[in-house]
Amino acid sequence: MFGYYGKFLNVDLSTGKTGTLELEEEHARKFIGGASLAARLIYSHVKTTMNPLAPDSPLVFAVGPFTGTSFPMVSRSAVCGISPLSGIWGEATTGGVFPFRLKEAGFDGIFITGKADRPVYLHITNGNAEIKDASHLWGKDIYQTQKALRNELKDAGLSISCIGQAGERLVKYACVMNDRGRAAGRCGLGALMGSKNLKAIVAAGSMKADLSDAAKIAELTTEAKNTISTSVMPMVFREYGTMLHMDLGMYLGDVPAKYFARTVFPSKQVTSEALKQAYTVTNSACHGCPIGCGRIVRHFRKDLDEVDGPEYETGCAFGPLCMNYDLDSIVMANHLCNAHGIDTISAGVSIAYAMYLYDKGILTRNKAGMEITWGDGKAVVKLVEMIIKKAGIGDLLGQGVRQMAEELGADPSEAAHVKGLEMPMHDARAFTGMAISYATGPRGACHLKGDYYNVELGSAVPELGIMSGDRLQSEGKAEPAAKFQNYKDIFDSLLLCKFAPLSATQISEMLSSITGWTYTAEDLNTAGERSINLKRAINNKLGVTREDDRLPSPCITPLAEGSTAGKSPDMGILLQEYYDFRKWDWKTGKPTKEKLIELGLEDAARDLWPS
Repeated sequence: MFGYYGKFLNVDLSTGKTGTLELEEEHARKFIGGASLAARLIYSHVKTTMNPLAPDSPLVFAVGPFTGTSFPMVSRSAVCGISPLSGIWGEATTGGVFPFRLKEAGFDGIFITGKADRPVYLHITNGNAEIKDASHLWGKDIYQTQKALRNELKDAGLSISCIGQAGERLVKYACVMNDRGRAAGRCGLGALMGSKNLKAIVAAGSMKADLSDAAKIAELTTEAKNTISTSVMPMVFREYGTMLHMDLGMYLGDVPAKYFARTVFPSKQVTSEALKQAYTVTNSACHGCPIGCGRIVRHFRKDLDEVDGPEYETGCAFGPLCMNYDLDSIVMANHLCNAHGIDTISAGVSIAYAMYLYDKGILTRNKAGMEITWGDGKAVVKLVEMIIKKAGIGDLLGQGVRQMAEELGADPSEAAHVKGLEMPMHDARAFTGMAISYATGPRGACHLKGDYYNVELGSAVPELGIMSGDRLQSEGKAEPAAKFQNYKDIFDSLLLCKFAPLSATQISEMLSSITGWTYTAEDLNTAGERSINLKRAINNKLGVTREDDRLPSPCITPLAEGSTAGKSPDMGILLQEYYDFRKWDWKTGKPTKEKLIELGLEDAARDLWPS
């Protein structure tokens, strides 16, 4: 198999044994790699009543055939398992250097089960693996852990993926972090890692998977780099970072404020320009990326001379969503999340929800132990610290908005989540394609599992018939949104950065040149459809039905202001059209038996439709 080693590292932390898990060629062809291949490996371990934090709950790190090649924007890897936050399928991807190092260590991924009897870390080098004591690392933050392991192992070529105190304490939306502030951010997979007493994974090596057509790869690499260098958005991201969407998005009604109740706010106070004016800001790029959309804030304060800067989702979640326009508090909240490993989206939404409930009198000062009022940047930072430590009200906020609503007796329909995962910072009223993507996404509310706002802003996929249209229209939007879900799911299989401005044809040719197997743009769509349906089958096994495919009321209630005033996606139309196109059963929310068999998912067909 070109592009693969044909094996995963198999780790049982309960016994302390490591071995290899053979990768079947059929699975590589059909699921490609990354999160899709991880779902294939995890599927048979999924039980109806499983506890995500139990020792037998698998944790998978996976790379893909693109990882480690000369192609640009491919230093990405996936972290997957059953989410401790939502209780359903969980996946997250990350960039930096770690994905390349994991591939160079000689494996297509790592399949981890069990629980160590003490804190440990996993050291992988050139096809060999060793489980080492990490007791001296427990309690250290992300940056301290990375520095300590570098000093201990003295290998300039290594890279480290680890958890901080939030993962150790099993905060339900804890992240897995690598290479300074790079995050596999969503679904709480840092808590899954912490539940296994696994502090870190260290990867290094010089191995390369064999590739099918080196000359074609070189040709396509040059073509891809030319495409990126001449595209507008990469140049804009390089200059401004993702925070550039703050004011542009506001004009479109796409930036939620005041817990999704507003879309008009003083955006100029929290834009990328404001960040550059307030601090010394430089770029940060993943390995081999010509863009560098990440940001480093230098000379932040005397005890923190250099911190990772916020990107758009973080800036919005700790900023406008909380009616907070104090950049110092936004940068500090982001730094704390990076240092200790928590998802900035879930944390920001949980804090904004606390402010909303405090405003309504449901969460009182007596219950909270403090005032939690709109726009209080100091309270935002304090609450992040309390979430990390699971201290006071922070313990509840660290369980996410669904649990907050239940414990505080609030209206569950007002908790801003889908299937337990907090809503991201793109407003569903601004793009109806996002509304259906949020409602049906495999990991819950996710702006990356079908970022349809990009289609409406001009990133069409003509090879698959996905074209821009009326962004506020509901009729006819579900089919292209479903196709776009399929397409973007493939990025997390290859793995390829979702900002890569490459055509479906280019991507299919790139995959073919690596593997020697022939892929077309339509083949990519089919592979993505297979992956989406397998993850849906996992969620069905864990209890998900059609009733869970809905959006929270604050996120679809028509607003009185902005460019989406009076508008709301028609979820009835969107869901019916989506189910019809997907061939999902309206009564149960399951893919039909015929659809599963058509996609080669016979075991899922037997499990979901036993009679």
